[in-house]
Amino acid sequence: MTAKKKWSEHSRRSRTLIVVAGVVEVVLLVATLIDIKHRPADQIKGSKRMWTTLAFVNIVGPIAYFTFGRRRPGHGGKLEIGGLKG
Repeated sequence: MTAKKKWSEHSRRSRTLIVVAGVVEVVLLVATLIDIKHRPADQIKGSKRMWTTLAFVNIVGPIAYFTFGRRRPGHGGKLEIGGLKG
């Protein structure tokens, strides 16, 4: 079993990647929680409570929510922008 490295023992590149990964994870978590809060329950597959809980599972939860948890708007599969259907 290898001993854990101290923060100062990591290379500059390694420390940068760790910080960037942490920031990405937090941003995805916040975006997920905001989306769950503002999206109507009928546009979410499953319960809001379930997805809120799953959002806290590392980076996997938010990615799963954005991939599988949201229903597409019911415009017959077409996007509606400003009253115009495309």
